[in-house]
Amino acid sequence: MQLNKSILGSISSEHIRLPQATIWSLPEKVLQFGTGVLLRGLPDFFIDKANNLNKFNGRIVVVKSTDKGDADLFSSQDNLYTICIRGIEQNNQVEENIVNASISRVLNAKTEWNTILDCASSTDLQIIVSNTTEAGIVPDMEMISDEKAPRTFPAKLLAFLFKRFEVFQGSRASGLIIIPTELISDNGKKLKEILLELAKYNRLNPKFVEWLNLDNKFCSSLVDRIVPGYPSLEQIHQIEDKLGYHDKLMLMAEPFCLWAIEGDDSVREKLSFASVDTGVIITPDITRFKELKLRLLNGTHSLLCGLAHASGFALVRESMNDDGFLNFANRLVMNEIVPSIPYDIDSSQKIEFASKVFDRFRNPTIDHKWLSISVQYTAKIKMRVVPLLLKFVELYKIIPPYMTAGLAGFIHFMRPIKKENGKYFGSSNGIEYEISDDQAEYFYQAWSSGLSRAKVIQNILSNVELWGVDLSQITGLQQSVLHLLENISQYPNRDLLNSLLEK
Repeated sequence: MQLNKSILGSISSEHIRLPQATIWSLPEKVLQFGTGVLLRGLPDFFIDKANNLNKFNGRIVVVKSTDKGDADLFSSQDNLYTICIRGIEQNNQVEENIVNASISRVLNAKTEWNTILDCASSTDLQIIVSNTTEAGIVPDMEMISDEKAPRTFPAKLLAFLFKRFEVFQGSRASGLIIIPTELISDNGKKLKEILLELAKYNRLNPKFVEWLNLDNKFCSSLVDRIVPGYPSLEQIHQIEDKLGYHDKLMLMAEPFCLWAIEGDDSVREKLSFASVDTGVIITPDITRFKELKLRLLNGTHSLLCGLAHASGFALVRESMNDDGFLNFANRLVMNEIVPSIPYDIDSSQKIEFASKVFDRFRNPTIDHKWLSISVQYTAKIKMRVVPLLLKFVELYKIIPPYMTAGLAGFIHFMRPIKKENGKYFGSSNGIEYEISDDQAEYFYQAWSSGLSRAKVIQNILSNVELWGVDLSQITGLQQSVLHLLENISQYPNRDLLNSLLEK
């Protein structure tokens, strides 16, 4: 049987948390742009949890803007879906199943634009949430209209807010809290700037611009949870056998969850769902959380990626089950990354976050590929790693050995052996792999220049355009990277990390 409201009474609550009967009558307090798994696995997870504890008491109207997926699937399941939480938390295996009832309706922007605009007149509406991918928050000027949905997300949002302004005649109380979750820095501020530009382009009422600017709160936010989406066929059979129903909207999620939102007490009052889970943090400045994620999660990924791939590991969890690799990763994180984060954060908070990172890396249910992490590798090293490297050298006046090994692993990975049909390929342990990086051509030219390996390394490290700084000026870095590259070429597979640990 397929999941919907009519079968809830026949589902055993032994293995799953079911929604309370009072959920269905709750008002629609949230307008959400996006049906993706991250929104359903994080913001919607928190809202559903609060509703079942009688805290937030509001449901979500979802706007579907793309042709991907099927809105009818939501209606066929009465907008219910199952979240299967799997992973490791404080070295303990976590397994939890939840039927999420936070969504009341899913509306298609192309065919139901007038119905979406009708939501602007709701006195219950308080919050707008979005996740339209990083490409969604871009300045792309277009005219807005009541007749059909604008093409871009910012224009859709502007049209909706202008409609609300007209309905409520610009009353201050009609302003909304707008929280983008797209993975760009200062997403709230950037979205507001784009809307103000769009309003000017559309020559909208100056009083509307004033209302938009003063009476709506645009809150930058950071989301952090791995939500792989629909389970594998093997997992789905096991889960459905246990739960006793079929769910085409089911999704997997790790236990760790973080939604850091920039806001004041007035925002905290409206976002009352924050009170039911420590994963929701409302604070005037979320820089601390951005730095923890960027350095300890993303930076660790980037520094380990090339070495893991050269060591023959395909998946993150595979490498974490290898004692030698885990030992190396621990030393990298605790001895070098934790003390080098270029932002003042209490040591206990950094260590606590780092321990959770290792739990997440070990999650046996998530197939996180190192090759996926290598996409746009150069930009990731510049953003995530170079500030750590510079800070360590500033603090200790020596080069960090494990970060240096990670940098050598990156350079080894970024050595194309051939170019075919505009694509670049490297080789490790006799297996070819694609290098998906905007700088692949640069590295191809560097390695095929006929220069000595030492000169190639010098040229790469001294490239200010790549790194924003001349890394070859760091005493000893060039020589160490060259030596480590020779080690990587000499030691195949798992022997590589053992050789580095012995140094």
